[in-house]
Amino acid sequence: MANKSISMSKIRHLLQLYIQGRSKKLISDQTGIARNTLKKYIKDFIDSGLTMEVLNGLSDKELEDLFIKPEVKPINKRLATLLSLFPKYEKELKKKGVTRDHLWREYKEQHPDGLGRSQFNHYYSLWKKQVSPTMRMEHKAGDKMYVDFVGDRLQLVDEHTGEIKNVEVFVAILGASQLTYVEAVMTQQKEDFILACENALHYFGGVPSAIVPDNLKAAVTKSSKYEPIINETFADFASHYNTAVLPARAFRPRDKALVENAVRILYNRVYASIKKQTYSSLEALNFTLWQALEKHNDTNFTARSYSRRQQFEEVEKAALLPLPLLRYELRRQASATVMKNGHIHLSVDRHYYSVPYQYIGKKTTVKYKRTTLEIYYNYERIAIHARDTSPYSYTTEPDHMASTHRFVSEWSAERFLSWAESIDKDVKQYLLEILHHKKHPEQAYKSCMGILNFEKKVGRERLINACKRGLDFGMYSYKAVEKILHTGLDKEYEKLIEEGSMPTHENIRGESYYQ
Repeated sequence: MANKSISMSKIRHLLQLYIQGRSKKLISDQTGIARNTLKKYIKDFIDSGLTMEVLNGLSDKELEDLFIKPEVKPINKRLATLLSLFPKYEKELKKKGVTRDHLWREYKEQHPDGLGRSQFNHYYSLWKKQVSPTMRMEHKAGDKMYVDFVGDRLQLVDEHTGEIKNVEVFVAILGASQLTYVEAVMTQQKEDFILACENALHYFGGVPSAIVPDNLKAAVTKSSKYEPIINETFADFASHYNTAVLPARAFRPRDKALVENAVRILYNRVYASIKKQTYSSLEALNFTLWQALEKHNDTNFTARSYSRRQQFEEVEKAALLPLPLLRYELRRQASATVMKNGHIHLSVDRHYYSVPYQYIGKKTTVKYKRTTLEIYYNYERIAIHARDTSPYSYTTEPDHMASTHRFVSEWSAERFLSWAESIDKDVKQYLLEILHHKKHPEQAYKSCMGILNFEKKVGRERLINACKRGLDFGMYSYKAVEKILHTGLDKEYEKLIEEGSMPTHENIRGESYYQ
């Protein structure tokens, strides 16, 4: 054939010149290729819908299969029957566990006079190259979801100012069925990217075994041929949905050929109509996108009698993992040093949260979402709290505090009065006077604690009498009780009661005083 005399490098060169906008006459003069032959190659290139980036990733053999058409030979009846079965077999091969050998055995059972195994495989490979020349990877049902952003952005126009804002267009496609999802978002940042991925999973109604992103910053912190570092938040999202992240390899066009082909088709089927209209909101833009998307998913594949939607329902839907009950809550991260009072400060809420006292002075990592907050030290979670956005307030877990600090934190007037009442009503009355006379509650609490602790040192009766003597003298302090006990005035009070006589004093109050 005359076509075969042209080298693949020359075909690459002429197509590169065409992409650069050179005229056919100029290309013909520079390459020495006849203009009619040149037109044929350019037409084949346009019909393929491929980009130069994809073509450059093909081997010379793959390029030859694409542009150099073999001589057409008459097809016998047995071969024609086999070729008619290949679209069905292609769908079957996407199911887990189905192999070409399995399909050949099924074919021979139904057609005993059919072709042998080697011819079956040979003609299937030829048919596969013809219907999808760049699709060399076999995609199993439920295995992968490919995601990327479209290069050509869309626009929103502000109704009042006329300001134009560019918006990103996210695309996701399931490998086996090629069912596609598309959504316009404001940015390629991880918040928008993760939400779009989540919406795609809910559109598909299930979760694939892996998500394959391009090397986006929102998905991959550091690309690597062998072990890329996944963005921590995106990895957390994938863990929530029980799936893996398998970034496309850098400089490997075939790894992302499927999603790039979906983008090319979207340009033709969706963008053409979208760009003729003006949109002022993401909601309006996405409504139109999703209408066009449904038509795209319901349109039959080229040279096939079924659509992406039909292939998904028959082959891939049942192979997807179930969605979790709750949607993912984006977790944000901050650093905070534990203060001397055993709390960290979350600046976004201006709120304080406790951690175990052993970590005072340590630098921690705080991961928080809408409802909860977790605190980590050396990758180990040391505290978890319900998130509280009230500013300048404290959320404290009693078990986080040292025993002495915990006891002090629980001090209150009610606590001390209840304790005093369990000893005697006069002890309670004495503490009431202290609470009334002290300027600051903490001063009063310390005095109350000191007085109540005298019960262990001198006994209940002496403490009761000391408080009674203090009430008589009108002296309300820890020092007053301590002096009464030290000088033994509480014992004299007890003796006077036994003798039935009480000293007359202006500070002695009757029982009705305390009513």
